Amino acid sequence: MLWRGGQALRRFSTSRICFKNKLKVALIGQSLFGQEVYSHLCKEGHRVVGVFTVPDKDGKADPLALAAEKNGTPVFKFPRWRVKGKTIKEVAEAYRSVGAELNVLPFCTQFIPMDVIDGPKHGSIVYHPSILPRHRGASAINWTLIMGDKKAGFSVFWADDGLDTGPILLQRSCDVEPNDTVDVLYNRFLFPEGIKAMVEAVQLIADGKAPRIPQSEEGATYEGIQKKENAEISWNQSAEALHNWIRGHDKVPGAWAEINGQVVTFYGSSLLNSSVPPGEPLEIKGAEKPGLVTKNGLVLFGNDGKALLVRNLQFEDGKMIPASQYFSSGEMPVVELTAEEVKVAETIKVIWAGILSNVPAIEASTDFFKSGARSMDVARLVEEIRQKCGGLQLQNEDVYLATKFEDFIQKVVRKLRGEDQEAELVVDYVSKEINDMTVKMPYQCFINGQFTDAEDGKTYDTINPTDGSTICQVSYASLVDVDKAVAAAKDAFENGEWGRMNARDRGRLMYRLADLMEEKQEELATIEALDSGAVYTLALKTHIGMSVQTFRYFAGWCDKIQGSTIPINQARPNRNLTFTKKEPLGVCAIIIPWNYPLMMLAWKSAACLAAGNSLVLKPAQVTPLTALKFAELSVKAGFPKGVINIIPGSGGVVGQRLSEHPDIRKLGFTGSTLIGKQIMKSCAVSNLKKVSLELGGKSPLIIFNDCELDKAVRMGMGAVFFNKGENCIAAGRLFVEESIHDEFVTRVVEEIKKMKIGDPLDRSTDHGPQNHKAHLEKLLQYCEAGVKEGATLVYGGRQVQRPGFFMEPTVFTDVEDHMYLAKEESFGPIMVISKFPNGDIDGVLQRANNTEYGLASGVFTRDINKAMYVSEKLEAGTVFINTYNKTDVAAPFGGFKQSGFGKDLGEEALNEYLKTKSVTLEY
Repeated sequence: MLWRGGQALRRFSTSRICFKNKLKVALIGQSLFGQEVYSHLCKEGHRVVGVFTVPDKDGKADPLALAAEKNGTPVFKFPRWRVKGKTIKEVAEAYRSVGAELNVLPFCTQFIPMDVIDGPKHGSIVYHPSILPRHRGASAINWTLIMGDKKAGFSVFWADDGLDTGPILLQRSCDVEPNDTVDVLYNRFLFPEGIKAMVEAVQLIADGKAPRIPQSEEGATYEGIQKKENAEISWNQSAEALHNWIRGHDKVPGAWAEINGQVVTFYGSSLLNSSVPPGEPLEIKGAEKPGLVTKNGLVLFGNDGKALLVRNLQFEDGKMIPASQYFSSGEMPVVELTAEEVKVAETIKVIWAGILSNVPAIEASTDFFKSGARSMDVARLVEEIRQKCGGLQLQNEDVYLATKFEDFIQKVVRKLRGEDQEAELVVDYVSKEINDMTVKMPYQCFINGQFTDAEDGKTYDTINPTDGSTICQVSYASLVDVDKAVAAAKDAFENGEWGRMNARDRGRLMYRLADLMEEKQEELATIEALDSGAVYTLALKTHIGMSVQTFRYFAGWCDKIQGSTIPINQARPNRNLTFTKKEPLGVCAIIIPWNYPLMMLAWKSAACLAAGNSLVLKPAQVTPLTALKFAELSVKAGFPKGVINIIPGSGGVVGQRLSEHPDIRKLGFTGSTLIGKQIMKSCAVSNLKKVSLELGGKSPLIIFNDCELDKAVRMGMGAVFFNKGENCIAAGRLFVEESIHDEFVTRVVEEIKKMKIGDPLDRSTDHGPQNHKAHLEKLLQYCEAGVKEGATLVYGGRQVQRPGFFMEPTVFTDVEDHMYLAKEESFGPIMVISKFPNGDIDGVLQRANNTEYGLASGVFTRDINKAMYVSEKLEAGTVFINTYNKTDVAAPFGGFKQSGFGKDLGEEALNEYLKTKSVTLEY
């Protein structure tokens, strides 16, 4: 398509859109930023007629010069442009020889004469990393943080004879996060968005659409270059001001203080929102209160009583250590490399050699910075390792902490093995000596890879149902905490390592997490018994055992999620190819119940993670502890920060906000039908987020007179009393054929009398306490309603007279279809029995299906034809034949009707967390 009268010439092809308005550009500057601007301008069709950069340093060319020389662009390396205020003649002639129409200065440390600035037809444009007129000068990013600005950004402006005072062409801004450093801010926004903006600005000029907006002097500031000598910390400030000063100087020039007569530089500051951990005092010159060397780092105190945490310290000789190791040598044992790790080390050695081109050979003792590397080379090293070493994600800090090649390789190997994760995680445990072990339980919100108190500091008691005592106080998340968790999950999915990770590597992390869960299974089962009242032996086998199996099952699915190719009608004379892709949804919310705290977490989160999503999970308010322990294990397994977030709190606050949040794309919920309906409504009204619901049940179990009666009694009891009856698929109503009804009831009561009710940690206990007090009271009311309506209470129906929330296993008979017991779920150890006439198969089926629920069902009979007929007619998502409670990680699980929709477990569960994209191309 050709538009003669317009500005653009558009050609349809598989390449980018091409515009006729292109400029001859002179690029003046240096650095990786300059290199990227150069490459992007070339890709967009502009002609870079000359690159003017700095001379080689220590035999190394600037990255901009290297890229231009490789591309055949003329490169000029002038140490200066003028002498005594006058332009050097040879330099001016060289510049004029290229015939530029526009000068582009992406990052330039030299003074450029005004005759060069004004020389081209379109003049010169400059990139400046602040929102002008604020922070004019050479340390703009530093001052943005030092001054505590809530917004950061950059300006592209027209150069004039002032210092960063020219008219604005365009500006972009972003929020400053509480713990952003110069590096973080630059890498997250100023670098990638600045490159795009420079290219956009050049095209606006080429199209004749570039504005010139005069800068206002209102609000203008100018700050000088920050040098080491004036970066000393002034201690009479608030904690936030101290934090801003330290992070504003991180990494260059570095905020410092005098400790024991030596200048020590502080790096990696963050505000401390949780309680101050114990540690050893450290006197700091000028500080009113000593610092505190803790296992998490160096805690510093502001004059407002609040605190901040510094992670790393650097001494005058250049050595950097974790601040937590100030009073120790900090030496790590040398690890031996496997054959695969040796290959990685050799690849990294080649990368070092490419950067340190002036060094004849990379030796074990080669120091990265003493060999001539600069801060810009750190970013290059980190990115090259990521590209060439299977996506290995290092931080700039890793380079500064291990500057010698041998030390750097050791750090890389530890990161590959996940050994560095545990040291970085700060966990305040509640510890208990119980069940012949020390149980360590995190109790804070887990957001963006860190345990932290709720924003408003609120907590609540989580109760041990065995005796009614308080286990600990748990953070009570607020709306602010929910928003933080969702933001962290969104960033991890869109910008973090997780979103770029290979599917097989994702599976590897999930396998590792399953291994850690198995390694800690006794501790997890003990926590489950404490927090939910689960019998320890059952918790070990089912609550924890099936959780481990679930993660292993879905770990195996990670690299097997596939689309398909689809034959379609060809657009003759051309041909078409259509295929589908299965893609993750993004941020998913998961809300789980209290009956199987860890297992319900695993059922949903394993499929969610296998599909490549990030998640925010709300455990039940009354059983948060295994979910928080799971969060700790996820860090040890190597999951990147922000991928998994756990926020304990109320359904009315946390759950409601999750269902309404616009950045959440899927919500998975297990709980009551009433709450499920409210969630579905909120999800629809907010942003039509995808929903899967596993809700209430009233699962029928039909026992025919031709069954194996011993087995039917044993499994019928399991169908009701398994996990104290707190089981979503529990048989809510038993239909027993008339001829065996009385014998069945008699045998059940005999077996109940043999059951041991007691401490769930006692290995001989059969029946533990109900989950929480309110639920016990609800069950007692349920029994009272049954008696009032005329059902026969054969056994139980009372609270056990002992501390805690224990209830007797209960049996009701003569339950008629109109009764409350026949219609509503108890979710407790209450067997509800109705008899049906001999041989009345269709009649009992009609009664069994006469419910709005359809989660599970069962049938006991020796007649296979009868069994298959009944299974076809039962309206439930799961049908058990001559068994019950037999779920498996490979079999899909979910209900019909008002028991919800969507599946957990099996391949079908993956589809709940995936979207299908169709792609059609023509060739």
